[in-house]
Amino acid sequence: MIKSIKTIIPLFTIIFLMITKPVFAELPDFTKLVEEHSAAVVNISTKKNQKASKKFSQDLFGEGERNEMLDELMKRFLDKDGGGGFPNDNDTSSLGSGFIVSKDGYVVTNYHVIAEADEIIVKLSDRRELSAKIVGSDKRSDVALLKIEADNLPVLETGSSENLKVGEWVIAIGSPFGFDHSVTAGIVSAKGRSLPSENYVPFIQTDVAINPGNSGGPLFNLKGQVVGINSQIFSRTGGFMGVSFAIPVDVAKRVIEQLKDNGKVSRGWLGVYIQEVTRELALSFGLSSPRGALIVEVIKDGPAMGVLKQGDIVLEFNGKKIKNASALPVIVGSTELNKDVKISVRRGGKTEVLTLQLSELPSDDVAKAPVEKKVAPKKIDNFMGMELADIDETAKESLDVDNGVMVKRVLKDPARNAGVERGDILLMFNGEDIDDLEHFHELTEDIEEGKIYALLVLRSGSARFLAIKTEKK
Repeated sequence: MIKSIKTIIPLFTIIFLMITKPVFAELPDFTKLVEEHSAAVVNISTKKNQKASKKFSQDLFGEGERNEMLDELMKRFLDKDGGGGFPNDNDTSSLGSGFIVSKDGYVVTNYHVIAEADEIIVKLSDRRELSAKIVGSDKRSDVALLKIEADNLPVLETGSSENLKVGEWVIAIGSPFGFDHSVTAGIVSAKGRSLPSENYVPFIQTDVAINPGNSGGPLFNLKGQVVGINSQIFSRTGGFMGVSFAIPVDVAKRVIEQLKDNGKVSRGWLGVYIQEVTRELALSFGLSSPRGALIVEVIKDGPAMGVLKQGDIVLEFNGKKIKNASALPVIVGSTELNKDVKISVRRGGKTEVLTLQLSELPSDDVAKAPVEKKVAPKKIDNFMGMELADIDETAKESLDVDNGVMVKRVLKDPARNAGVERGDILLMFNGEDIDDLEHFHELTEDIEEGKIYALLVLRSGSARFLAIKTEKK
């Protein structure tokens, strides 16, 4: 019996290895990729010279209180060796990564790596340190193009971020905390991520370990092609927590091309403020599921003026479906200017196709200052859990509105559940402008109990739609 068991165990081991070998063989080997492409990855260091505008005694006592004797004493005490301890000149430095895209010295990195730098040094894999000039930079996409004076440099090949698949292996090479040519690996966690501070980049999310200093470095697929530029991390501690974001190389290539040719980036501009379509809002607008971008305001004299309206839901733009609100700015920004563009919108329960031409996005985002002026009520009434008031003409002028009613207090549901707040201006109900309190009652006279309606409110100078589930009066 013992002998037979001894015979079975080696046989079982052989069978196990035969079964599991193909599984182990599927795990990637990154060594060849790193050997062939790491030479084109660079370390970038910057320096910013900060010159103090006041003497020490002015900093201590305030403007007009300079004491030359105290200045001299403090200078001798803080700066005995002349090393810059006295607060006349303070240098700040930062580290990042980048990669070479041409043999004659064009280098790509993040905008935030080189922003406001007075000096930029690019350190190559052969330990050469070369001064770099900024060809152009783009804050909105967080991409910058540099130029160093060198020839016959190793170059990285760019791939396609559009063809990148969730779950695909990717690796990063960079200089986290200044450790040159550090290699980390992971998979693509998601695509098309929208971040609060970035409207024009559909980020690639990965679980590749990224830390300070990796910014601007390349994200590779297994073919050794650059598919992204490592840019940001989500972290509660400041260190890596498994969520990293990279700029898709398809977006970066369009930016780099414009920076190289023009030194700046031109983007399409629609001239609207938008918000996400929630499940409740989708029902209120007659959509079977949440999709598209809901227009809350059309900017005066913008490209969309006279074509799009408040309450329109953009479903398709230039032949591309709009899955969510964050997708619209990306598509608009990359659309050619001054050419007719077809837009499919949901309006009044029907789908319409409209045509307009985009303008160039202004250098600074068009924004309105928050409204903080007090408004005196004319008439007060209670409805749908709100205490409402008419707005007089003087108040309308100060608020820059032509119509609406003001919420004096939120008393109960359904207004409370909808997210209505004290001081909101109700502008539109169920797709109709609210002229005044009497008109609002007319609009809501035939509402159905328990049905969800779209309510447009103005809050601190910004408009947004809320979904309110009504009750009978």
